Amino acid sequence: MPHPIMFDETDPLLARVRALVLAYPGAQEKISHGRPFFFTKTSFAVYGGSEKDTRAAFPRSLIVKPDADERLALLGEAHTYLPMYLGPSGWVGYDLDRDTVDWAEVAELVDMSFRETAPVKLVRELDERLG
Repeated sequence: MPHPIMFDETDPLLARVRALVLAYPGAQEKISHGRPFFFTKTSFAVYGGSEKDTRAAFPRSLIVKPDADERLALLGEAHTYLPMYLGPSGWVGYDLDRDTVDWAEVAELVDMSFRETAPVKLVRELDERLG
């Protein structure tokens, strides 16, 4: 039985996330468990999720895998959450559905998540692009 779609294809936040994450070398998108997953060899970002403990839904959020030190700092912020299923493996949810979003921070988190999960060859390609 397929999962129901849990996002709006016309969502402008999703469009902004797609533009950001699909610019990475080898990045692709697939729909898994009803949500957009962005991946190279493995996932490095997910659009939408739920909190592990409360099961509160965050349909307009981005789930990323930061390094361990950044993860601890992020989980202390009011706009982040421990996502169900992925949280125990080091992932963090970042709520985008609020008045002010720091898109520079979102870009940094996507970059960190890409570097944590992508093959070395793709990280090297990214570094070459950046000069």
